[in-house]
Order: sequence, then structure tokens, then C-alpha cells
Amino acid sequence: MRSSSSPSTRSTGSSLARRLLAWPLVLTAALGLACQTGETPPVEDEVAPSENGGQALAAGGGARDEIRIVGSSTVFPFSTKVAERFGRTSDYKTPVVESTGSGGGFKLFCAGIGVEHPDITNASRAVKQSEIDTCAANGIEEITEVNIGYDGIVVANAKGGPEYDLSRTELYLALAKEIPTEKGTIEANPYTRWNEIDSNLPDKEIEVYGPPPTSGTRDAFVELVMEAGCTEFPWVEKLEDTDEDRFKALCHGIREDGAYIEAGENDNLIVQKLDANADALGIFGFSFLDQNRDKIQGNGIDGVEPTFEKIAAQEYPVSRPLLFYVKKAHVGMIPGIEEFVEEFTSERAVGSEGYLTDVGLIPLSREKRQAVREAARAFEDNV
Repeated sequence: MRSSSSPSTRSTGSSLARRLLAWPLVLTAALGLACQTGETPPVEDEVAPSENGGQALAAGGGARDEIRIVGSSTVFPFSTKVAERFGRTSDYKTPVVESTGSGGGFKLFCAGIGVEHPDITNASRAVKQSEIDTCAANGIEEITEVNIGYDGIVVANAKGGPEYDLSRTELYLALAKEIPTEKGTIEANPYTRWNEIDSNLPDKEIEVYGPPPTSGTRDAFVELVMEAGCTEFPWVEKLEDTDEDRFKALCHGIREDGAYIEAGENDNLIVQKLDANADALGIFGFSFLDQNRDKIQGNGIDGVEPTFEKIAAQEYPVSRPLLFYVKKAHVGMIPGIEEFVEEFTSERAVGSEGYLTDVGLIPLSREKRQAVREAARAFEDNV
């Protein structure tokens, strides 16, 4: 029966590829086969018919006939929009979408197979090898990665506040727990005001609201900004090859003295903080800037403004792919997964004039979108 109910959503938090994906990808691979732990995978749950004519995984005597989605808060608005439309226009119930952060989503997604585990996880970074290993250890041998578009990470502040044009090195020096010196030593971060880093920057206290370690936005910011700024010191760049642990501690470590404030897994909360504090900066996805331009403004990074056009052209230096992952073992058992993937990858959703651009999605090129759809159809045909 078609469900006309409003989407069931719960926002419990916010929401990187280790190398930014420069092309869209729907990858269906037996990921678990390459990383088996030697343990015997659990026996698959029994299946029971659903009222939609498909099958729903049965566990503990129960069944589920709606899709459950977790993961990135950055992808959350897009996934919710698709879920709303899917519930209105299909013969399936509106999917339940929960915002847990990318890391939290993978933890839930990889915990096992069965109705108590989600079917799809959204992510603002690629799955890590350690997460693939966890999936495999819990019997999840095949997952499908879908790239829906791009997003930029912005550094914003209250509208009407000082305008910043920050380099990634300046951002690193402002937010790193420890910083390298030209002499090849390391010292605790001495900077408390922006103009101490560069006299051309505002004479304002360094106060930045940002995501916690479980967030894909945090992962992306660390790699695309912190690491890029850190390696401007030649001796640090060499350190990556000689002492990786020391390199990560130096280049990935975020200060804990109050200059960087973890605002939780909720990017809307950061927007509210900036609106109330004109001296602070905030780090979050472009879509939240795009939806709140009456309250906040984006600042340039390395001389490039965070605009839709610059991110789409991949000229903005802090851009990343947006993804979701499908648990293939649930396809055909939880009703509507194939149809939901088809809707999410459709031109009407992710196209250059698709309804997701209204909430800030930066679309892939036409050729890349077509490649995604073709791969998605192949995925469905192989189930």
C-alpha cells in the first residue's frame, strides 16, 4: 500500500575518501572476500513475506517493511528529501532516515545482517578498510557504493561579520594542537588570535565551531585542510614516509584548549552558534551555507570562494564526494531498496536541475550521472 505519511526522520547528529573521488562510482564488489577473518560467517536470517509482496528479514520473530538509513548529517538532507518523495510516489513506505555521522553510520551498518541493522548508510567520505573488515567479520560480504554528487566544506561566520580569506596553512596553524617550526621541531600551538598568524587577518580571537571525530566532515577537513597546510613545511612532508604515526599526530591533531569547539553531530547547531556569536567561525558542508544565507556567509579558502559553480568545477580546494552504501544482503528482503536506489540516482533527483539541487547538492556531470545510473541498473539486475 502506498504510504502518504511524512518521512520518519531522527536527527541525532552531523554529519572522506582518503583521496578525493574525481569521478562518480557505483561499485559493487565482494569486499568481504578480500578481507575474510577466517571466522565462519553467521547463518543468514530466515525470510518472511512482507505486505508489499517482497520479503522482509525476520529476526527474533519480527519483520521490517520499510528501509532504514543511517549515517552522514551532510547527506541527511538529501536522503531525507528522496525518502519523502519515495514515500509519496511509490508503493513502499517512507524510509526511516537517521543522522548519526559517517563514522557512527558505518558502525551501525557493519554490525550485522537482519532487521535490527540498517540497510543503507550515508557518508561524506569513503568507507575505511577497517570498516570493510568489520563488515566482513559480521557476515557482510558485499556492499555497493554510490556517488550522488559533490559537496564543499566551508568556513563560515555570521552575515555582516569580518570577511576572511584563509589559506589552508593558516587554518592549520589556527587549529592544530601542535605546530612544526622551521627548525624542524614541534611546539604547542601558541596562537590565540587570527592576526597573530597573519597581520592581514582580523584581530579576533580564534574560536571555531566544528564537527567531532565521528563526523565525515571532520575526516575530510583533516585530510583536505589540516594535512595540506601541515605539509607546507618541507620537513613535515618527508615525515610521512619516515614516521607515519608522528606525521598523523602532528598534521591531524586538533587543539583541545577551547579554540576549537566540538558542536556535536548537528551542523544546524553550528549555524545557530554563528548566528549568536559574530566573532566565531564554523566548519560544515556547503548545503548548510546555501540554506542559511540570510544568517551566515562563506569565506574564501586559498583565494577561492565556496560557490556552487566553483565546487561543481572542482576549483574549490575543499570539496569531496557524497556517497551512500547499500547492504546487498538486504536487497530483495527489505522491500523497495532497488527502487529507492533508482529514485536516488534518477535525473529528477541528482540532475543539474534535479530536486536535490534545491537543498544544495552539487551534481555530477551528465556523463558521470549516466555512469552511476547504468551501474545501479547492473546492480539491480545482478540481485
